[in-house]
Amino acid sequence: MLLYGTTPPRAGTTEGAVLQAADKLVARLAPLPVDGVVVYDIQNESGRTDAPRPFAFTGTVDPRSYSSLLAVRTGKPTITYKCVGDLDEPAWQVWLDAAARDHGVEFLSVIGRPTSGVRYPLALSKAIRLAAAHPAGFTVGGVAIAERHTAERSESARLLAKGIEGCGYFISQTVYHAEASVRLLADYARDCRGVGVKPRRVVLSFSPVGREKTMTFLNWLGVRIPPETARAILGAANPLAKSIEICRDNLRRILEQPYAGEIPLGISVESVAISKDEIDASVDLFYVLSEILGKKL
Repeated sequence: MLLYGTTPPRAGTTEGAVLQAADKLVARLAPLPVDGVVVYDIQNESGRTDAPRPFAFTGTVDPRSYSSLLAVRTGKPTITYKCVGDLDEPAWQVWLDAAARDHGVEFLSVIGRPTSGVRYPLALSKAIRLAAAHPAGFTVGGVAIAERHTAERSESARLLAKGIEGCGYFISQTVYHAEASVRLLADYARDCRGVGVKPRRVVLSFSPVGREKTMTFLNWLGVRIPPETARAILGAANPLAKSIEICRDNLRRILEQPYAGEIPLGISVESVAISKDEIDASVDLFYVLSEILGKKL
């Protein structure tokens, strides 16, 4: 499975400008062997850390409407992210009803909140179960974060539980630390064997990095970039080319494991910055990673 991730235009963007943004993306994706498009639900996430946000937060147009537009414009399935946020159960049901009725959402990725230790009106597990049981028949997915798979907290167990609750796939956080992903996937395959269930599809996310501010933003989002990797990228004559090379090697390392024959895998490529060179590099990265995935699988 080969996906490309994007964010909706900023809130307040005129309808004409939204259409232009969609058409630009369509032109960018036209030559790529893309199976689908991921549309993110951008949140402020100020509770994630005390560190200042490297890029100012701006809201976006409704991901459901942009997802629907891209599905028509690209002719490809779209996966719509939704952060449950402060919604309670009735509000969540209303959101799901509208997603199906008004926007034709079929693939939905349900995510939790960035701030831990806070009691919310609707648990993520319940939100997933409600979405999976909705009459619209959503294909529901979740997020996999290899960096939080530790001896104290098993991300593998969380994936297993989410699969039972209704998740049919997972999309990872941006990968820059191959070893963390290898550990998670190996343990997830083992745990699935242990309880006799088939692993859900895991889509590995990658993003090019061409400048220090973009790298700082990835770190702020919780992505682990080893110090030696950061130095190699920022110290290179062509940082974007170096980051693509590192992403390529990381994917190879992740795929050269026994679990690659057990877990359905895929890739998703995105640019977390709006600079043209990094967006262009995301297309180059897509080509490189899709070729590797095709050879390995």
